[in-house]
Amino acid sequence: MSNPAPPRTSPEQPWRTEGAPERDEPPKPRPGGWRPRGGWWGLILTALLVFVLANLVLSLFGGGNEPTISYTEFSKQVGAGNVDKIYSKGDSIEGQLKKAQEKPGGGGTYTKFKTQRPEFADDPLWAELTKHGVTVTAEPVVQQRSLLSNLLISLAPMLLLVALWIFIARRVRQGMGGAGGMFGRKEPPKPVELIPGQKRTTFADVAGIDEVEGELNDVVDFLKNPDAYRRMGAKMPRGVLLSGPPGTGKTLLARAVAGEAGVPFFSASASEFIEMIVGVGASRVRELFAEARKVAPSIIFIDEIDTIGRARGGGAGMGGHDEREQTLNQILTEMDGFSGSEGVIVIAATNRADVLDPALTRPGRFDRVVQVSPPDRAGREAILRIHTRQIPLAPDVNLAQAARTTPGMTGAELANLANEAALLAVKRGQSQVTQSDLSEALEKVQLGAERPLVMPEEERRRTAYHESGHALLGMLQPGADPVRKITIVPRGRALGVTLSTPEADKYAYTEEYLRGRIIGALGGMAAEQVVYGVVTTGSESDLEQVTNIARGMVARWGMSPEVGRLSALPNDTQQAYGLAAAPQTLDAIDTEMRRIVDECYDEACRKLTDHRGQLDALAAALLERETLEEPDAYRIAGVTRLRKETDD
Repeated sequence: MSNPAPPRTSPEQPWRTEGAPERDEPPKPRPGGWRPRGGWWGLILTALLVFVLANLVLSLFGGGNEPTISYTEFSKQVGAGNVDKIYSKGDSIEGQLKKAQEKPGGGGTYTKFKTQRPEFADDPLWAELTKHGVTVTAEPVVQQRSLLSNLLISLAPMLLLVALWIFIARRVRQGMGGAGGMFGRKEPPKPVELIPGQKRTTFADVAGIDEVEGELNDVVDFLKNPDAYRRMGAKMPRGVLLSGPPGTGKTLLARAVAGEAGVPFFSASASEFIEMIVGVGASRVRELFAEARKVAPSIIFIDEIDTIGRARGGGAGMGGHDEREQTLNQILTEMDGFSGSEGVIVIAATNRADVLDPALTRPGRFDRVVQVSPPDRAGREAILRIHTRQIPLAPDVNLAQAARTTPGMTGAELANLANEAALLAVKRGQSQVTQSDLSEALEKVQLGAERPLVMPEEERRRTAYHESGHALLGMLQPGADPVRKITIVPRGRALGVTLSTPEADKYAYTEEYLRGRIIGALGGMAAEQVVYGVVTTGSESDLEQVTNIARGMVARWGMSPEVGRLSALPNDTQQAYGLAAAPQTLDAIDTEMRRIVDECYDEACRKLTDHRGQLDALAAALLERETLEEPDAYRIAGVTRLRKETDD
C-alpha cells in the first residue's frame, strides 16, 4: 500500500477503523490559520478572567469608593479641627480627615470624603478653614478614573459580545464548508491500527450463511488479486448491499470480508453523518472516502443505510436541500461519479431495502444486493458451536437438538441463547453448562422469564384447560407443528404457554397448514367455551395471531375464492388499508376473514367436544405437575406422533 494514512490526532471521528497502517510522521498542521493552544474556548475564558481582574483592580485602586457625608458633618469636622485638606470645584468639596471617623450609617471608618455645599449656606467657611489650618489643594483629593479607563470599562461587555459572535460565525462557516465545524470534529480524524495482538474477524467466525459467503468471496478474491481481474478487463464492484432482518450477521460479514482480504476497514452508522448544520454530512462523507482512498484497497461499511438512503422526493424532507438528501447525493457521487473512489468498496447493511433510492441500488453503485436470511438448521448448529467455543459444555449438551428446536432464530438470538445458558450455570454454581441449562435458557428466550405469581385455584384450572385446548388441537390436527412443552407457570405476560415448533424449517405454507395454525390458536378459547361456556380475556394474543394469519390468507396469498388470486393489502400491516384497496375489496376481505375464522373455531369446538376425555386428562396432569414435556404430553393425551423427527 503506497499511501499509508497518518496517525489519528483526534478521537472524535464518526467512524471506526481497523487494519489501517500507521506511520510515525508528526501530524501536519490543520489548514485554516493559527489556532491558540488550548483551543478557542480557552482563549475566551482567559480573556474573561483578565477582564474581571482588571475591573477589580481599577475598582480597588482607582478610587470612587469614598463616602459622601452631609455638609453638617463636614462643618462639624472643620470646627473640631479634624480636616487636613480639601479640594473644591464649584459647590462640590472633596477632603481628607486627620483622624478616621465612623462612616454615616456604620460599616467602617473613613478618612477621605465628598460633600456638597448648599447654595444658600452663608457660613464663614473660608475663615473657619484658615483658622484651623486646613490646606486647600489645587488637585482633587479623591483621584477619579481617567476617561480612557472609563471608556474601556464601558465598552468591554460590548467588545466581548462582538468577539463571541465572530468566533461562533467562523466556526459555523467552517462547519458548513469543511470538516464538521463547531458541531463536528476539531481536526480531521485519521485511521488507527488495531490494538496490538487483537485478532481480526474472518469467515471462520461466521457460520450459517454459506451462500452469502460465496457471494462475498468474489470481493475478497478481487481485493487479494486485483491484477488478475484487471488483465481480464473486470472491474472491482463498487458496492455490496446486505439486506436482511436484524441480527442475521450483516455487520459481522462486512468485518469478515475485510479481515479475509487483509485490507483496512472503515465502519460507520449512517445516522452519524447527519448533523444540525446542513452540509456537515456531505463533508463527512467526502472526508471518509478521502481517508479510505489513502489506504486503498479498503472497505467502507455503512450500517443502517436506509437512514440517509431513502428514496428522494417522498415528502420526508424540506425540498431538495435538506441534510439527508445532501449526504445521500455525496455518497452517490463518491461511489460512481466524476470523483469515483478507485479501490474502495462500499458494503452497506439495511433491513429496509425496499425504501432505498433507486439511484443507490443501481449497478455501478451497489452492484450486488445480497439477501442475508436467518440460518437453517445446520447453520444454527454451526452458529451455536461458534458461540460456545469459550463456554465449557457438559458431555450431555446436544447442540443439534437445540438447533432443531430454534427455527427462525437469527445469529444474534442464538448468541444470546448461549450467553443466557452460561449465566444460568454461573447462578447455579456449576463449572459446566448442561443440557438443562440450555433448555431453560431457550424457554426464557422464547417464552419469557417465570413470574412468581400466585393464582387462585379456579384461575389455575381455567388456565390449565386453556393450554390443554391449544396442545390437544396441535396434536390432533394433521400437519400441525409438534407440541414441545405445556406449562401453566406464568411467563412474561402469559399465564400459561404451549410451545410448538416445526420438525424442520418451513419456507412455504399450505392452506391446510395455515388453517391448522388458526385452529390451534383458537384452541384455548374453544376449550373455555366447551368446559365453562364463557370466554375470558386470556385469548387476546391468540386472536392477534389468528387475525394476522387470516388476513394474509385472504389479502396476500390468494387463498380466498371471493377475493381472488391477488395481493390486495401490503405486507406492512401498519399502513392504512384505505391506501391500498378499494372499499368493496376491503369489505370482501373482512367477510372472508370472518368466514375462515368462524369455520376454524367451529371445528376447534367440535374436536374438543369429541375428545373431551383427553382434554380433561391433560388439564388434570397440568394442575398436578404444572409443566409437561413433549413425551409426557402425548402419552397423557393418548395421541401417537404423526411424524417423526429426523436426525439428519
